[in-house]
Parts: sequence; structure tokens; C-alpha cells
Amino acid sequence: MVSPDAIRTVLGIFGNVISLFLFLSPVPTFIQIWKKGSVEQYSPMPYLATLVNCMMWTLYGLPMVHPGSLLVVTINGSGTVIELVYVIIFLVYSDGKKKRVKVLLALLVEVIFVAVLTLLVLTLAHSFHRRSAIVGTVCIVFNIMMYASPLTVMKLVIKTKSVEYMPFFLSFASLANGVVWTAYACIRFDPFIMIPNGLGTLSAFVQLILYATFYKSTQRQIAERKGQIHLSEVVVNCSYPPDKTAGGVAATSPVSDTTAPPHKT
Repeated sequence: MVSPDAIRTVLGIFGNVISLFLFLSPVPTFIQIWKKGSVEQYSPMPYLATLVNCMMWTLYGLPMVHPGSLLVVTINGSGTVIELVYVIIFLVYSDGKKKRVKVLLALLVEVIFVAVLTLLVLTLAHSFHRRSAIVGTVCIVFNIMMYASPLTVMKLVIKTKSVEYMPFFLSFASLANGVVWTAYACIRFDPFIMIPNGLGTLSAFVQLILYATFYKSTQRQIAERKGQIHLSEVVVNCSYPPDKTAGGVAATSPVSDTTAPPHKT
């Protein structure tokens, strides 16, 4: 018979793989930033938020805070490095000194906050239970704050009836990630891991429901946009060449209005 600890380890490994995929999902965005040499209108806030979240969970999983959580440390330690690279890219390619200073100050505040919390927890809290409770509570707070971003996207989906800016595979991976880590937390009951990942599972599940609900309307909107682009091309291409008049003024003939409207599915 397979022991609960073995199942927990397997789930943790799966969770590491899925979480790593989620951490690496912005790579195409940063390749684009690198090629253009500018961050343009991209915001550094999601990456700064994820960075402090990863640092907090790394602290939570340390043996002197919450023993037996090595797989929590491995993935969040990796996430810390990845998100730090993203933030550094923002610093390098930000337009203007003012924006760079803002990102640098936010990064400095996060590092100081985690360092001070680590020092206080390790020196003032003298039991694993108290250390886990303090750091775990802060982790839950940061996780809940991070869910503001998906809520904003879901609000946009409902308003526009389009899931064009809510990628299916990212939502699906988020659901799988939440389910795996929730199950991981249930085997050796850990409310500090279970609560945020349970909320993440619920959030991702709602995203997939919205995706199923508005998929057809999204395809219809995309088809209509393509039809409008095609129609404008027809208008341009069907224009008669200018007739040179004595005064040098170009006269054009009107375009026939018999062009068929875009097909709606």
C-alpha cells in the first residue's frame, strides 16, 4: 500500500512542474520586450507581486519555519529567481529614469520587508507552530491580493462577452495547479497552503466556466473584425484610378455598395 507521504511527494513534484510552467508563461512577453528594447505599456506590478509572494512561500517552507516542506521551497525558490529576472529586465528596458526608480524602490521595499520578517520570526517566535502561523498568515494575505488580477480579467470578460484576453491554457494550468497543491495540503493538513490554493482553484474554475460561456461570442467578434478588415481592403482595392483633369484635381468614382456583409457564425 502506498503511504500518504509518498502520494504527497508525487503531488508536490507535479505541483512543481505545473507551477514552473506558470512562472515561465510570460517568457514570450519578455522576449518581445528584449527585441523592441522597451517595456512599452507593460506593467511591472504583476511580477513584483509574484516575486514577494514567492519569497514569502520560500520562507514558509524553510526547515526552521515549517519542516517537511522541501517541495514548497524548491518551486518558490525557482519562482523567486525567475521573477527577479523579469523585474531586472523591466529595470533595464524601462523608458525614463522615473519608471526605473519606481520599480527599484518597490523591489527594495519587498526585499527589506521579507528580510525584516525573517529576522523577527526566527528570533522572536520560538516554535515551529508559531513561525508557521505568522509566515503562513502573511502568505495567505499576499495570495488573496494577487487574486485581484484574475478578478479584473473576469470582469472584463463579462463586460465585453469575450475571452480573447483570458488564455484557455493558462486558466486550465492554474486550475490544475490549484487542485494539485490543495490535495498536497490535505494529506498532511496545512491550512496555510490549502486556503490560497483552494481559492485559486475556485478562481480558475470560474474562468473556465466564463471561457465556455463566451467562447462562441468571442469567435463571432473575431470573425466580424476580420470581415470589417476584409471589407476595408475591398473598398480600397475597388477604387478607380484617379482621372487627371485639366486643373490637376483627381476625381474618383464611388464604390459600389453591393459588397456582401461579413458572414456571422
